[in-house]
Amino acid sequence: MTNRPSTPFLDSIAGPADLRRMNMTALANLADDLRAEVISAVSETGGHLGSSLGVVELTVAIHAVFDTPRDKLIFDVGHQCYPHKVLTGRRDRIRTLRQEGGLSGFTKRSESEYDPFGAAHSSTSISAALGFTVGRDLGMPTGDAIAVIGDGSISAGMAYEAMNNAGSEGRRLFVILNDNEMSIAPPVGAMSKYLSGLYASPLGDLHKMAEGFESVLPGPIRDHARRARQLVTGMQSGNTGTLFESLGFSYIGPIDGHDMSQLLPVLRAAKTRATGPVLIHVCTKKGKGYAPAEQSADKYHGVAKFNVASGEQAKSRPNAPSYTKIFGTALTVEAQHDPRIVAVTAAMPNGTGVDIMGQRFGSRVFDVGMAEQHGVTFAAGMAASGLKPFCAIYSTFLQRGYDQIVHDVALQNLPVRFAIDRAGLVGADGPTHAGSFDIGYLAALPNMVVMAAGDELELMHMVRTAAAYDEGPIAFRYPRGEGVGLDLPERGEIIEIGKGRIVQQGSDVAILSFGAHLDECRKAARALETQGVSVTIADARFAKPLDRALIRQLLRHHKALVTVEQGAQGGFGAMVLHDLANDGLLDGRCQVRTMTLPDRYIDHAAPDVMYAEAGLTAVDIAATAMQAANIGLRKVQSRVVDQG
Repeated sequence: MTNRPSTPFLDSIAGPADLRRMNMTALANLADDLRAEVISAVSETGGHLGSSLGVVELTVAIHAVFDTPRDKLIFDVGHQCYPHKVLTGRRDRIRTLRQEGGLSGFTKRSESEYDPFGAAHSSTSISAALGFTVGRDLGMPTGDAIAVIGDGSISAGMAYEAMNNAGSEGRRLFVILNDNEMSIAPPVGAMSKYLSGLYASPLGDLHKMAEGFESVLPGPIRDHARRARQLVTGMQSGNTGTLFESLGFSYIGPIDGHDMSQLLPVLRAAKTRATGPVLIHVCTKKGKGYAPAEQSADKYHGVAKFNVASGEQAKSRPNAPSYTKIFGTALTVEAQHDPRIVAVTAAMPNGTGVDIMGQRFGSRVFDVGMAEQHGVTFAAGMAASGLKPFCAIYSTFLQRGYDQIVHDVALQNLPVRFAIDRAGLVGADGPTHAGSFDIGYLAALPNMVVMAAGDELELMHMVRTAAAYDEGPIAFRYPRGEGVGLDLPERGEIIEIGKGRIVQQGSDVAILSFGAHLDECRKAARALETQGVSVTIADARFAKPLDRALIRQLLRHHKALVTVEQGAQGGFGAMVLHDLANDGLLDGRCQVRTMTLPDRYIDHAAPDVMYAEAGLTAVDIAATAMQAANIGLRKVQSRVVDQG
């Protein structure tokens, strides 16, 4: 067992109410204990370490100043909530973080009254906080709302839509900008440069960094803000406004987010005197207090279990390259052959693999920040110009750009290539990050071609196919994790659009796989064959357009046809059923079944455990096939009796 740190101040508290009775020195000591506890816990569970360490003092200060849970503390994304969870009655479960049956890695309403709004996607906190604020003003039993949003998240349009609305409403609302100059990848764009400029001078020169704050505030708040600033710094200030003030917010900052002597007076001053929306600009360091994380903020954004003393992560050696790496490498090969190929990602160059192309062709790779909507339309504009954009976004985040996919891409039939990583269930990040819905929401669109890779070789083929396809939008999905270990050529081949393939030929039942569950279908076939059942396996490759000839061939020559996909109901299986029903082909001797994710969200666990919960294991597939074909049941039952 890992040696647990000594945490006397943390041991002495039961919840946030205890923090409100502690003095500044005790709260600073508590923050030290809390940081040690988070490091120790995440070393055992893995998770989002750097972001959580960066907000330790800020989390302590907010709970010490505001009356949570009556006051609503809303973390944007929520991946920085580990210190918050420790302080709010969940310390005894913190070492179950992201484990099956344990705490979520994000804020979750069903988990605690201290989590008033669930998160995991970025840039939602200010909108939610404004909703709570209106609820308060219309008589609901809620207090102030405090949104904590990072400098990466605030670059997204939704955050500015919310700030513009909040500024025009003029209601009392608190937004804390947690500015660490480091989101998952370095934040991009004019906003990052603006924030960097605000604190380019040394921290001791605080009055110059927040110059002009008091001069633009209403009289009563101006006097108190001046006193608060003097309390913190002993300095006077000058006459310059900020972008946030032009949106209707009173701006305070920047202040040192690791200094209780700054955090507490400023938060208390804001709470005491604010009448409208306030933005408090707090500067923090991602990974603060743990040297390996401080020195490698990107690497320690999400970590596996690790050794606290050395920082070494306990990652197992992969058996095969990841799908992400294979995509990035294949895309780079295509970019070498075609100078019109460009790549777009939304704050995830490493996560999507486009950083591999960036190392060779940096001027053709574009990271738009946490702005999927903009990223999709940006890619549409590039496609309209004659370029060949690959828009590489996780399935769960591509949902955020759906209107743009519909209106700006599909409706105009622009050849944007959507590379959809993290398709299917993803493990410890849970339902917020599962790639469950992209098959259905893309296949519903006219002009859209929808593919899914059955293995890593198929992914290479689909990258090249997408590069060659210029008739309209095309998408291909692939999972998180390793491939199955196939030998790979230097370059993929072009697949005929709408053409599937037979993987193995049988005669009794047919399993039609769409996507990366193909290997599980092979296992199911082997299980069926031990029972004397002859199995055909087909890889559909396309959900749209369907390989109608292949599907009808399977239907004619088998007693049962089972479709399998790593997606929600209403996806590939529904497309097959719709097609067959329209031709009156569901009334014959062949029984058709569809296997999808169930119509519910599946909590975080290891991916294989999640697929077992979803009823999509090889055993489930085999059982469905036998039941549909009404064969082999007596044989299986007799074998079970014999072996018993």
